[in-house]
Amino acid sequence: MGKNGVGILVDGELRDLVVEVRRVNDRLMAIKLVVGGFMLNVISAYTPQVRLGEEVKRHELDKVVHGILFNEKLFIGGDFNGHIQLSLEGYDDVHGAFSFGVRNGDGSSLLDFAKAFDLVIANSGFQKKEEHLVTFQSMVSRTRIDYLLHRRCDRGLCTDFKVIPSENISTQHRL
Repeated sequence: MGKNGVGILVDGELRDLVVEVRRVNDRLMAIKLVVGGFMLNVISAYTPQVRLGEEVKRHELDKVVHGILFNEKLFIGGDFNGHIQLSLEGYDDVHGAFSFGVRNGDGSSLLDFAKAFDLVIANSGFQKKEEHLVTFQSMVSRTRIDYLLHRRCDRGLCTDFKVIPSENISTQHRL
């Protein structure tokens, strides 16, 4: 196993609703919950910046998503190291028109993935101040590389999305 990894935090009240936990590798995991009579799949994904081929990056995620029945709810959250840009340019069916920056190859790949699986990029659908869009910041840049995707037919399930600046999850849980 690698030295890094993804995880999914589950509220204590929802813990007993989890029916499956699947760690695919150190960059991909999924859980399945039964909530309100619906099967809910939550996937946490990380696409490394290291220049792997696009097929290598998406192969496992594609397999996991293919294995989820269409009548089940699906949410994919992750660091995709992609910039999807403000412009829709042929992606108006998956892109909500609110973003910033310049699209890169990983952003195009993410948009193509969303199209292929009839998903929408939820956090591109809400107009926000830039500080509530930025998910990565360094000395030289501010960008959005983290995204939440869900099935187009479930658009009404995500009613808002906001990045909380300077939030540090590692200080919010007990070890």
